[in-house]
Amino acid sequence: MEEKHQSLLHRVAQKVNWVVERICALLVGIMVVAIWFEVVERYFLHLGHTWTEEFSRYIMIWAALLAVSCGAYYREHIGLDIVGRFLPEKGARMLAIILDLVSIAFFVFLTWYGIGMAKSGLGQYATIFGITMVVPFAAVPVSSALTAFQIFAAMARGQKTIAAPMTQ
Repeated sequence: MEEKHQSLLHRVAQKVNWVVERICALLVGIMVVAIWFEVVERYFLHLGHTWTEEFSRYIMIWAALLAVSCGAYYREHIGLDIVGRFLPEKGARMLAIILDLVSIAFFVFLTWYGIGMAKSGLGQYATIFGITMVVPFAAVPVSSALTAFQIFAAMARGQKTIAAPMTQ
């Protein structure tokens, strides 16, 4: 029974990561097009648009924060691997579990804190767009929740790393 739950958890984590990777790629593509448009508009067309800088900044924030969960899925986040190398195998496993639990606790806290931050964004407005800051601020709780889930799934998987698709 436990194998089925881990297998299901692994499949869900894999699908979530697949979706997040595509969202990140799409966001980076949109950001590149927006910045390209800004350069062409500023130096050649002289239309006076100012929204592209702020728009690309918010897109970059979303893409960067969402990519953290992809790193957690592949176990490519920063860890204390050097300390584990000098410990016996059992000690290294315990250290990895402790680090995973601390990481999960941190990202759950960041999710909780981020929800409050996003709520406070209701009263703040973007400089150029005039939209509330809920959308940019929501990147923190969304990405933190995804990262906590991916760390939990990686911990349950029990594997050290997963090869990224481009390296397979």
